[in-house]
Amino acid sequence: MIMQALEIRRKVTQEVFKDAMRKAANLKRLPEYSNSTFNLRAKTVIEDSQVVPLIRWLKHNSLSYPEIAKLILMSRGTLESIRNRVEWLKSVLVKGDFIGDAMLKSGDNFLQRSDAELDEIVEYLMSNGVRREWMGFVLSRCPKLLSYSLEEVKTRVQFYLDMGLDEKDFGTMVFDFPKALGHYTLEEMHRKVDYLKEFGLESKDVGKLLAFRPELMACSIEERWQPLVKYLYYYGITREGMKRMLIIKPMVFCIDLEMNIVPKVKFFQDLGVHNDGIANMLVKFPPLLTYSLYKKIRPVVIFLMTKAGVTEESIGKVVALGPQLLGCNIVHKLEVNVKYYLSLGIRLRQLGEMIADFPMLLRYNADVLRPKYKYLRRTMVRTLPDLIEFPRFFSYSLEGRIIPRHKVLVENQINVKLKCMLACTDEEFDKMVKNMIRKRNKFQSSGMKANTTHPQSLITGDNTTPQT
Repeated sequence: MIMQALEIRRKVTQEVFKDAMRKAANLKRLPEYSNSTFNLRAKTVIEDSQVVPLIRWLKHNSLSYPEIAKLILMSRGTLESIRNRVEWLKSVLVKGDFIGDAMLKSGDNFLQRSDAELDEIVEYLMSNGVRREWMGFVLSRCPKLLSYSLEEVKTRVQFYLDMGLDEKDFGTMVFDFPKALGHYTLEEMHRKVDYLKEFGLESKDVGKLLAFRPELMACSIEERWQPLVKYLYYYGITREGMKRMLIIKPMVFCIDLEMNIVPKVKFFQDLGVHNDGIANMLVKFPPLLTYSLYKKIRPVVIFLMTKAGVTEESIGKVVALGPQLLGCNIVHKLEVNVKYYLSLGIRLRQLGEMIADFPMLLRYNADVLRPKYKYLRRTMVRTLPDLIEFPRFFSYSLEGRIIPRHKVLVENQINVKLKCMLACTDEEFDKMVKNMIRKRNKFQSSGMKANTTHPQSLITGDNTTPQT
């Protein structure tokens, strides 16, 4: 194919050269050139064509010699059209390094189009949210837009507006990924939207996805989406689960299955996470699949096992229950929290057991943890073993749950474990308190009845000296 292309290019160049030489030969018919040499006549033809100044000017505007040659061939002799189109691209803020590439990829008809036609396209895009200062970036990344008629551009824009995108979302989408608007055929665009709807999404939902992650339009249904769906289904992830993954982290449907997803799943399996656990992890926290295995996931796992006391037997459980941990920064989050818990007097082994019971323990900020621990020890007068037994204590709001419930227990002179106090709804808590008060009152009333049954014994008990 390369050889064929070169042969065609040589033939075209040969014809252009022959045409120029014919003009040089024909000059001999003119009286002033009748006695001149062929070289002089050829030089005159070249100078009259203004091709040399044009080449110098294009080179000054950052076009390469191969780009200049291709453009001259595309111009079919109308060299001035090249200069006009370069000036127009500069007027819409296309930078010099991209001008040549944009002109060559904008279609064969670009050099023949008028400024008015092109201005209409730019103005229409601006009226739908694409800012003027973005236009150069958009056209240099998707010059194919310049090959369409205004009606074609309007049809493409309407394709997205019909899915509920407003001007702001549409403009941002085009700036983030210009190819979403102009690179793919309308048939491809409709097929991809219809495929995404098969997950149970409405048109507006798909519109939001494309506004947030327009790169989805670059993904092949057959080569990327279908293999991914089949793979996720194998691990027990339902269509509803895939829909959640798509909404929360659409980038998952853009990354390579074999290169990125399969190695991570294999790593989780090696840690001891079962297939159903992997399915729950991915649905619960889809961003996990976008993290680097060697720069992010593995280092966190190693830290948990070497610095946070998590045993080899428990690491699979920790990862399965708290996949969000794998996205935490080791230095600024995990190390800080581990040092804080150890400073409370918790031993490393105990901390590992606490993390295995409640992995999210390491995700809280120390500023949130300190007032809760202070209240636990000083106001509630609870011991450290109470906290070790119920590490989820830190997950509850101090002002919204811990303090109000503690006050209720103090007012009613009730003492229960932290789990009974916090791990229940308000209705269940109120019911528990009322039951305990009722049982206490019942016990006290039965004790009073027992005392009134033998009044003499109480009297004699106060006045009689016990016998030895």
